[in-house]
Amino acid sequence: MWQKLEQIWKTPDLRNNILFILGALVVFRLAAHLPIPGVDTSALRNFFSSNQLLGLLNLFSGGGLENFSVVMLGVGPYITSSIIIQLLTMIVPRLEEISKDGEAGQRRINQYTRWLTVPLAALQAYSFIMLLRGQGGTRLLGEFDTMKLVTSLVTITAGTIFLMWLGELMSERKVGNGVSLLIFAGIVAGLPQHLQQFIATFDSSQLFPAIGFLAVALVTVVGVVVVTEAQRNVPVNYARMVRGPRTFGGANTFLPLRLLQAGVIPIIFAISVILFPPMIAQFFIKSATVWLVRAAEFTITLFQNQIFYGLAYFVLVFGFTYFYTAVIFKPDQIAENLQKHGGFVPGIRPGKSTTDYLNDTMNKIILPGALFLGLIAVLPLTLRAITGSQLLVIGGTSLLIVVSVVIETVRQINAQLVMRDYDEL
Repeated sequence: MWQKLEQIWKTPDLRNNILFILGALVVFRLAAHLPIPGVDTSALRNFFSSNQLLGLLNLFSGGGLENFSVVMLGVGPYITSSIIIQLLTMIVPRLEEISKDGEAGQRRINQYTRWLTVPLAALQAYSFIMLLRGQGGTRLLGEFDTMKLVTSLVTITAGTIFLMWLGELMSERKVGNGVSLLIFAGIVAGLPQHLQQFIATFDSSQLFPAIGFLAVALVTVVGVVVVTEAQRNVPVNYARMVRGPRTFGGANTFLPLRLLQAGVIPIIFAISVILFPPMIAQFFIKSATVWLVRAAEFTITLFQNQIFYGLAYFVLVFGFTYFYTAVIFKPDQIAENLQKHGGFVPGIRPGKSTTDYLNDTMNKIILPGALFLGLIAVLPLTLRAITGSQLLVIGGTSLLIVVSVVIETVRQINAQLVMRDYDEL
């Protein structure tokens, strides 16, 4: 490991890229602690610690929500915009044509994603402000006149756009995905605070639960690494072409189909969906219409039920894993590209037969991946129900994101080092 670090440090451009990313993460963490003026941050922290749903969103914003900072939304609106544009690309023929137009088409798709992020960020910021005002009144956010509301909306939206720009700059350095690194930094930044709280309230009766939590965390990390790296290799042969005494082609390779083809997107998408009903219900809790108040109270009570919440969360993650894999995995295009380049799967006819074979293979291997993601998502709820402890609850989703980002970053760094070794040869 030390030899690898020394090699990285002696590679000037790679070293500068890593230092740039570290500096960008520091800027992000500083921005996460810049609150909107006139907000009682201590009251907000207490409120978020007592609300499980908002606490989950606060985790992905790196603590920006409880600080009501200028980057309180994190990169959530940008991720939502990316998902919407990807779905529209499947539905709208014009967008599908643009997406197939090489690098120029991808730039246009990215531009549409940025434009859509702006109204989504403003809408989400307004929703959170109204939600917090409805929950705590002036106690949490102080007096909110029209000017302060507009100023806050513009500031929060600009903070999201700033993070989007920062994430794209980080991605250009080819040392990990910038958006994923921002989420990673937000999760890791909260670990010292949770550890400090645990140490401050620790007593001898919590020794064995703490050891059990540590064992579960280690097993979870190992499981995440194994499942993230797992893939099914589909053999692919390329036909030989003989011209006189010379033979061209004839290579044998494989097509890797990853077990977690969708990554952590299904979990992030499921979180957005499962938080939507209770958040909407909060707006109607003080309605003048009786049946609206009762419906809002029923919705909030239902989602506070740990059994229903856990089952709904698991089903959503499981379903979105299949759905998002269908969005990004296109067996017809893969079969078409193989046929154009003279490749074929042994024993399978090119064309539609190859498409059906790849589709069936992916449907078989996606089942364990979807089950794993669902179990990881509900792991904190399961541990809380078994132990009854609110301390050191293992965030399976957080571990999955952290480990996945580390693996991807290390892979890209190694790829750059290998490329430079070839250049030197």
